[in-house]
Amino acid sequence: MNLEEFFNMGGYAVYVWSSYGIALLVLLVNIIAPLRQRKKLLHGIAATARRRARRNA
Repeated sequence: MNLEEFFNMGGYAVYVWSSYGIALLVLLVNIIAPLRQRKKLLHGIAATARRRARRNA
């Protein structure tokens, strides 16, 4: 088995490599989405704290 045969996957390369790509995309979204949501939430909490501090000052 040479490298070309490995990447061809016996004629199923399109299905195999696209499934790997989709799985990688899903994993990246599962990592990035919560990080972005956390950042947005922390900014919202900080803005609320600043508004309350100005109101109480």
